[in-house]
Amino acid sequence: MSLRPFHLAFPVRDLAEARHFWGEVMGCPEGRSSDQWIDFDFYGHQIVAHLSEGSGDAASNPVDGHVVPVPHFGIVLTLEDWKELADRLRAAGLEFAIEPYIRFEGQPGEQATMFFRDPSGNAIEMKAFADLGQLFATD
Repeated sequence: MSLRPFHLAFPVRDLAEARHFWGEVMGCPEGRSSDQWIDFDFYGHQIVAHLSEGSGDAASNPVDGHVVPVPHFGIVLTLEDWKELADRLRAAGLEFAIEPYIRFEGQPGEQATMFFRDPSGNAIEMKAFADLGQLFATD
């Protein structure tokens, strides 16, 4: 089975702010847009920022001693792309909800992860695996 692109729509408080963050800071090419929404190419997947009065979410869960925002979305990158994105986000002055780090180091499922919020408060997790075959590893 080949992996199919997903589509995700999410609320934003300001389209110009979303265009800057998703297009320039995150490096996602812009697709179609209107005065109410903007499509972005999120590593081959379609995400759509919709102008909305409600955005973000305060729910969280404790994971590995961190407060993980729920809900959240993201993508699994190559380790090299993940490191480049972490550097780009740091250079942009982004405040991380959870600083980039390695989870399950030396164990099955070892992964790089980082959490941050877009300007509208939407939680994003970006991951990477040195071995993508470990994506669903349990032992």
